[in-house]
Amino acid sequence: MAEFSTDKIRNITILGHGSSGKTSLVEALLFNGGGSSRVGRVEDGSTVSDWDDEEQRRGISINLSVVPVEFQDLKLNLVDTPGYLDFVGEVISGLSVSEAGLVLLDSVAGVEVGTELSWEQLEAVEKPRLIFVNKMDRENANFENALASATEAFSGTILPFQLPIGSGESFEGIVNLVDMKAYLGSDATVADIPADMEDAVADARQNLVDAAAETDDELIMKYLEGEELTEDEVRQGLRNGVQDGQIVPVFCGSAIQNIGLFSLARALTSYVPSPATVVSSVPNGDDDLQELPGDADGPLVAYIFKTIVDRYVGRMSYVRVLSGTLSVDKGATIQRSRDTVRLQNLFYVSGKELEAATGVTAGDIGVLTKMDGLKTSDSLSEQELVVPPPEYPRPLYSVAVMPATKADSAKMGQGLQALAEENPTLQIEYVQATKQNILQGMGDTHVDVAIRSLDSKFGVKVETAMPRVPYQETVTRSASAHYRHKKQTGGAGQFADVELRVEPQDRGDGFAYDSEVFGGSIPSVFIPSIEKGIRQILDQGVIAGFPIVDVKAIVFDGKHHPVDSKDIAFQTAGREVFKIAMQEARPVLLEPIYTMRVTVPDEFMGDVMGDLNNRRGRVLGMENRNNRAIINAEIPLAEILRYGTDLRSMTQGRGIYTIEFGRYEPVPSHLADQVITQSREEEAEQE
Repeated sequence: MAEFSTDKIRNITILGHGSSGKTSLVEALLFNGGGSSRVGRVEDGSTVSDWDDEEQRRGISINLSVVPVEFQDLKLNLVDTPGYLDFVGEVISGLSVSEAGLVLLDSVAGVEVGTELSWEQLEAVEKPRLIFVNKMDRENANFENALASATEAFSGTILPFQLPIGSGESFEGIVNLVDMKAYLGSDATVADIPADMEDAVADARQNLVDAAAETDDELIMKYLEGEELTEDEVRQGLRNGVQDGQIVPVFCGSAIQNIGLFSLARALTSYVPSPATVVSSVPNGDDDLQELPGDADGPLVAYIFKTIVDRYVGRMSYVRVLSGTLSVDKGATIQRSRDTVRLQNLFYVSGKELEAATGVTAGDIGVLTKMDGLKTSDSLSEQELVVPPPEYPRPLYSVAVMPATKADSAKMGQGLQALAEENPTLQIEYVQATKQNILQGMGDTHVDVAIRSLDSKFGVKVETAMPRVPYQETVTRSASAHYRHKKQTGGAGQFADVELRVEPQDRGDGFAYDSEVFGGSIPSVFIPSIEKGIRQILDQGVIAGFPIVDVKAIVFDGKHHPVDSKDIAFQTAGREVFKIAMQEARPVLLEPIYTMRVTVPDEFMGDVMGDLNNRRGRVLGMENRNNRAIINAEIPLAEILRYGTDLRSMTQGRGIYTIEFGRYEPVPSHLADQVITQSREEEAEQE
């Protein structure tokens, strides 16, 4: 692959709802640029982007994929991202290394839930966006309706830069409103604008000129004074408007028929900012921000935005160079670990294909292989400059995983950690309260893909189960208890006598231990022994097997024997007296309460609100934004373990939500009895 200077590179993330044609678009653009000899098909599993076995099996994108396309002496790094909501982490990673996003709309469906999610991610990073209305060759394709749905759903000046010539089977090309030319067929043959479109073209062209004028004070003054803007002024005004986010240009075509893609590629080169013009603010070692222009001769700063563990290649670290040049056999420091490493095995990447590179310049994307010290979100630099990683959403769907065999047990932990390194929205956690290994992802499909990858990549088979809720136990009042431990075995015996009081503590204060023993009734050497015995059961609980929290234990009296009292005796007495005191202090179960933010179309708000109330949720407030209702609520974790599936069912797949742990609260007594009974039954089965 030819090397390109920073000003000749464009990085664009391709986003949109599932099946809007993102991968097909990338495939067609790659073919047009001479990067492939044929156009692959998603249905056949033959595309460059969807190269993973699981992607081909499911017929959807799962991982982001980088596909460089050469066009008119420029390099377009197209980052193809999944449209399925479970894989939003890939979208976030792709946007973190791109200067703009190209959002695809289906010409029939218009704006869908995946489109809205993509738009929200673009809003969050404040990057320019472009819209491509795809599948204009479909039956019932309607450019005006798709455009109207975008205008209704999203803010900003959304303007067509092209108009389609026909639709459905009669779709044959586009009219470019910037150069006022018609382009027909897959070879973009230049033709006259159809006579029956002249009025619509004139109106749309006038809207473009108006928008271009509004991007610059000098242009608007000239325009208001009645002067006509030159062609160059219109182009420059539009370019400034798009790159500043004031204007969202809309293009159209058909990726499958390869119509309209020449004009789209040309637009990407014109309206997407070059990395050479983008200045990043990067924290340095002094907790200050340093301005970092995209300069190939500047200090080396590179960011690892994706990790893949390939069974043949090994560890692949996808890297975007922000400044300087990443060169083979030169050193750089991994800022997280402060390890200085020599860079080897550097490649350009296109889908799964790697091509050796001697250097990757500022603004470009490459892959480093077999560097085990690198992790996703690491920064490689010569100075103490660290690229801030993007913020990823909290996982929403969990399963408990158990090794299928003893052989799998030895490899499971390592395999799970490797999967979590590949995907920042995948997390592994051992929950002490439930004694379970929990695999967390964004949805059932996300977790299912991870489990299949665990088998295919690492040879680890696991069984899954619904995770148990990590309840806690505490007390609601003070209570005292007495216990005497006495044991004779023929020789020296065991003796310990302990009187103890438990008291509730404020939520979150944990466990505390104190002694009020005076006069030597219990020698001071045995006071820690009592605490040791109590701590043996803090994780086991006394009513349902869950950890004990927010309790203070105070030893206030007891007895000892000059010969038979010893450490083990007071451990046993401390453990048993604490159990009795806990039972007398009105113990209760605590359950985790989460704050939830649910976003749904307005028409589903009533159903969702009613469902939240049925789940013991407390609605804290509501707001409306762009025909969508945003509901803020608090809800017990026990009620939302599979909420994503239910929300999709209630909202026709158009609802999304986020959750965040809030606090623990007592479980209602009638539900607590059920939990305690179930816990004791499970414990009996295990015995």
